[in-house]
Amino acid sequence: MKSFLSPYNAQGYALMRIVVGFLFLWHGVQKLFGIPVPMPPGVPPFITYVAGPIELIGGILVMIGLFTRWAAFITSGQMAVAYWMAHGTKALLPIQNNGELAVIYCFVFLCIATQGGGIWSVDALRGGESRPGG
Repeated sequence: MKSFLSPYNAQGYALMRIVVGFLFLWHGVQKLFGIPVPMPPGVPPFITYVAGPIELIGGILVMIGLFTRWAAFITSGQMAVAYWMAHGTKALLPIQNNGELAVIYCFVFLCIATQGGGIWSVDALRGGESRPGG
């Protein structure tokens, strides 16, 4: 059965990629610049200096769709590491250890890494992928 939204698959995917990249880059801005809210006290400095640039640069690249597969693959890996380092040691399930956002970002970025930039991306403008999976 064909969904009434099927003609908009490419646009829906592009919108999801743009919004996820935009939201993710703000995690990097927070870590690097302390805005719009400062990092909580007690956060190890390496989080700021390692995760911050990956989140800021990776979020921007995913949002604009430039080197999308690589940027999404790296940010997916970072979120997997973040989950196991910051959340996985507290409890088994993400609902118990407040790691749901890290897991969601990890798998959304993994999906983006497999699909590429799609339409509305710099990759498409450069002659790369113009459709998800292309």
